Amino acid sequence: MLLLAAGPVIPTFGGGGSSFSCERANRLFCPSWVSHNWGSVLWPALRQHVELTLIAVAIGFVISTTLALIAYRRRWLERPVLVVTSILYTIPSLALFELLEPVPGLGLSRTTAEIALVSYTLLIMFRNTLTGLREVPPDVRDAAAGMGMGPLQLLLRIELPLALPAIIAGLRIATVTVISLATVASLIDNEGLGAPILSAIANEVFKTELIAAGGMAVVLALMADGVLVLLQRRLTPWTRTAI
Repeated sequence: MLLLAAGPVIPTFGGGGSSFSCERANRLFCPSWVSHNWGSVLWPALRQHVELTLIAVAIGFVISTTLALIAYRRRWLERPVLVVTSILYTIPSLALFELLEPVPGLGLSRTTAEIALVSYTLLIMFRNTLTGLREVPPDVRDAAAGMGMGPLQLLLRIELPLALPAIIAGLRIATVTVISLATVASLIDNEGLGAPILSAIANEVFKTELIAAGGMAVVLALMADGVLVLLQRRLTPWTRTAI
């Protein structure tokens, strides 16, 4: 009863002295808390978030590109793949985590989180890759065939390079999407930047952890997108003026 009468308790985070005056005063953002908890809270969460993202995007890229290449040659496959990936993409993330959790061998694990994150990349990258391949001008294909190129040479030397802008555009969208959704994945895996965000939400009083972790997720998404833009510029120099 005494604690309730006194109002909410501001955490001291185990410290003392003037360096923790900001935390005790419950200011909106405390740089001292960030520096004190960087090595134990924020950096591990950032590293885990990057790992979650890289694994999901890499697996999603391989699956979606393989399906797109098959559908490019076998048009009948396009519709079923679009239907399945569209359904996966529209399932709310929390509902998908809940559906996967009871599956034998999954449970509350990183594997469950990765399966869900991968599923959200498939529609974006499949559609972009297929669109990029089909937008290669027919006269370019005819010229390459006239030079004696076979189907594999045509794909590797002409079609895929010309489809790269669309492929990387899909990769950019998928990467930013996964970085965002990976914060929600911490509900089942307790990893990534979502973990300190959820901790701050549970605290309800001290907001520095929420602002710091949320800001890091935003910066990570912007940096990842910037790196992919630079990659596209490097791989497709003929499109630099259009990016």
